[in-house]
Amino acid sequence: MHTGTLIAAFLTLCIFSFLYKDNPFYKFAEHLLVGVSVGYVLVIALNTTLMPKLLNPVFKEGRFDYIIPGILGLFMLLRFFPKYAWLSRISIALIIGAGAGVAIPATLQAKIFAQMQATMINFASVDGIIVFAGIATTLAYFFFSKEHKGWFGTSARVGTWFLMIFFGATFGYTVMSRISLLIGRMQFLLGDFLHVIK
Repeated sequence: MHTGTLIAAFLTLCIFSFLYKDNPFYKFAEHLLVGVSVGYVLVIALNTTLMPKLLNPVFKEGRFDYIIPGILGLFMLLRFFPKYAWLSRISIALIIGAGAGVAIPATLQAKIFAQMQATMINFASVDGIIVFAGIATTLAYFFFSKEHKGWFGTSARVGTWFLMIFFGATFGYTVMSRISLLIGRMQFLLGDFLHVIK
């Protein structure tokens, strides 16, 4: 049996031990996961961001204008020093401002305009009609400026049914994905580790 299989089985059992109660084995596996993840992210950030986008352009190509973003990045680390923590607000403000400027048009295009186009384009099929009815009645449910009475109240109640179907399907998908993970781990333990199943 490979050493990697033994380590993976041990760590899997450590995580499963939380089903009994919180214990040192679970805490060990949890801390190991966090530590390895942070180390991995730091190495990836160094190799894919810091080296090619800051250090190489400045020291190999002589692009000294890259020093300004480097200084702003260092300002973020000053959050750990209370005396100079105020400098990190400059970097945070630039990140939030630029992020909002880029994200708002992209979000409008991807999540609003594209969804509106997909909703209104296909009335020839039953699916298209159901999708349009679901969106219209759900929007009616969330329209609180008009009292939910008469035909408007009826459409709002239909919207709640669409919402319940959506939440039920989402919950079912979440449970199914977790059960799939459990099945994968059990197949590993019973197959690769204990050789009980093939």
